[in-house]
Amino acid sequence: MLNMKISRWTIWLLIFIAFLSACNVFNAGRNDHATATAALPSPMVYITHAPDARLSLQKFFQAWKEFDYRAMYQLVASSSQSQIPEEDFGARYAQFAAEVALQEVTFEVLDFLQKAEESEAHLRLRYQSAVIGSFEREVAVKMVLEHGAWRVIWDATLMMPELVNGNYVRMDREIPRRRSIFDRYGNPLAAQTDSLAIGVWPDYIDLEDDGGLLGLLARLTGIKAITLSGWIEEAEPGAYLPIAEIPADSDPERIEILKTYGAVVTSEYTSRLYYGNGIAPHVVGYVSAIQQEELNDYLRRGYRSDEKVGRKGIELWGEEILGGTRGGTLYVFNPEGKYVAQIGSAASRPGEDIYTTLDSALQAGAQKAMSVFNGAIVVMEVDTGRVLAMVSTPGFNPNAYQTENYNWSSWLDILLNDPNTPQFNRAAQGQYPLGSVFKLVTIAAALESGRYVAETQYECGYVWEELPGFPRYDWTYEHYQEDGITRPSGLLNLKEGLIRSCNPFFWHIGLDLYNQGLGTAISDMARGFGLGSKTGIEVIEEEAGRIPDPQSQVEAINLAIGQGDMLVTPLQVARFVAAIANGGTLYRPQLIERIQGESGAVSFQFTPEVQGSLPVSPENLKIIQEAMLGVIRSQIPEGTAYRVFTGLDIPVAGKTGTATSSDFDEPHAWFVGYTFAHREDKPDIAIVVIAEKAGEGAEIAAPIFRRIVELYFYGAPRKLYRWEAAFDVTKSPTPIITETPTPQP
Repeated sequence: MLNMKISRWTIWLLIFIAFLSACNVFNAGRNDHATATAALPSPMVYITHAPDARLSLQKFFQAWKEFDYRAMYQLVASSSQSQIPEEDFGARYAQFAAEVALQEVTFEVLDFLQKAEESEAHLRLRYQSAVIGSFEREVAVKMVLEHGAWRVIWDATLMMPELVNGNYVRMDREIPRRRSIFDRYGNPLAAQTDSLAIGVWPDYIDLEDDGGLLGLLARLTGIKAITLSGWIEEAEPGAYLPIAEIPADSDPERIEILKTYGAVVTSEYTSRLYYGNGIAPHVVGYVSAIQQEELNDYLRRGYRSDEKVGRKGIELWGEEILGGTRGGTLYVFNPEGKYVAQIGSAASRPGEDIYTTLDSALQAGAQKAMSVFNGAIVVMEVDTGRVLAMVSTPGFNPNAYQTENYNWSSWLDILLNDPNTPQFNRAAQGQYPLGSVFKLVTIAAALESGRYVAETQYECGYVWEELPGFPRYDWTYEHYQEDGITRPSGLLNLKEGLIRSCNPFFWHIGLDLYNQGLGTAISDMARGFGLGSKTGIEVIEEEAGRIPDPQSQVEAINLAIGQGDMLVTPLQVARFVAAIANGGTLYRPQLIERIQGESGAVSFQFTPEVQGSLPVSPENLKIIQEAMLGVIRSQIPEGTAYRVFTGLDIPVAGKTGTATSSDFDEPHAWFVGYTFAHREDKPDIAIVVIAEKAGEGAEIAAPIFRRIVELYFYGAPRKLYRWEAAFDVTKSPTPIITETPTPQP
């Protein structure tokens, strides 16, 4: 027998062949159709590309463009991060941006070289400075591959090449003088000037023998002596009482005499002066110091850290107009503070003065006319949209924010502790139910529906019971409960229904239109009158109010008399009242008469801007005008404001309104109307008055309306209010002051 030596590898090969044969036999037994052994899958080949360094580079500089320093730092190489913590990194860039007044930085890649572990790029940076304009620099950027991602090797020269070896930049800023705000006649409302703060120590004043002090103060400040006496009498023991701020050169002789009184404090200062302790403060606004949390933002905009900026009203809206263009020079210094280079320079350019449409004398008088109540007054030319006065009471003294003013802290303490939110502009932001003034909208909807004409009649009684189980009572019934004399208005036509402000008539209209499938007729008309939307006044903040579509009969009758879930602003009401007066044109209310540079060049001039027309035919609009005239003049039936306007020789038309504010408070008192004197020297005006939670419109708001007419046409009031002892002086030193409503969402 032949002996054969078999290797170990031969044995393993035979075993493997036997295994494959067994598998084929097994598979053949399972699948009779199989004719061949299945092929093994082809191997998959994956290729991992090296990351693109250019992408990381773009991310780094894009993050700078967006001032996202944290994102920049995350793209910095670990070797660089070990040299500068993230907080310091962000602070360096923020300080650089502030000094340069950097508004924008953009980049352009000039060339790029990527290797296996290192890359290098050459970039052009374009800087846009708010002060010196634009300039460019080229920088070289090196990058390193770390853990599969490209990172920037950072040093300060990536901000600007000159920042090598610890160099830094500094901007010397040139700030132009802030320009002034005037009324339409050129009387100053706010200006940078030398001023005098005046105050007294009440404990050292003998009101029975003041030595002529109160009269002297009155002549210097324009505040009545009796008012000053009341302030002094009510002052807390030991307290300092601020009186006013006036121009330092306004009356030198009287000022010198004033300084001789021991109880008087006078202090000169230079700052922004708001004349008359704040004429139209909600329109003019105020300036105050830049706060720490906003400093970097203002520095980047070119401001200096010690500047004051506009916070409200025209001061805020016209910030760039009044402030002008800042100039300056950007320098580079070494760590020892020695000059290295100048980057760029630009001269400052003065701003422009803003002339408002306001009549400062009318505005000041209107503020006094409303001083007893919280509320608002808007006076607007009917044919142009010029706002001649805009009052919100209580007001505030903008001089409270001028820290150079000796009185500032006292004024600010009064302002911040007043629960009536005196900085809230009730004229444009206050939202109220309109009450019976809304009947002007309802009568328009009734006439335009075709279901009513001027002579449509209705029996106006004490009680309205057209909704079963839901009786309602007219205002005449409420008065009868008080005096036992007032009778129901009786049979009235549609015009007379408005003249008498008959609630049952208008409940009937609201219910009738709703039942006839015209449920949105009144709300649509209200929106056509401009209610429920902003007026577009621009200069000041305003609210839109709310006009709902009735979803039930109850909501329909509530809306018909200006109650329920509806809200309007006094400014909106002034706009549509002016439109009724002028024949139907809705003008945009405006507050800027012109903008003028120191050379006299005018960059903006007021022009009337038509926004639309009332959706009322001329014939129906005439019916509404006649009814509004009847409110003032009619004796049979007696207009709701007839007695208030007896003896006034200026022709006016109007409408009273009394709007429920809550179940437990007095109602809001409204009166709206317009003049139609047709005088060339005095354009006709629309006036809206609301006194919050003060009572009935005819008793409170109508007399205030008359006062505004007298101030406008005569220059002075001619008839006392029933609550006055003298003009602008209440009978009681502690008159009723109404509470402020919570601003509605």
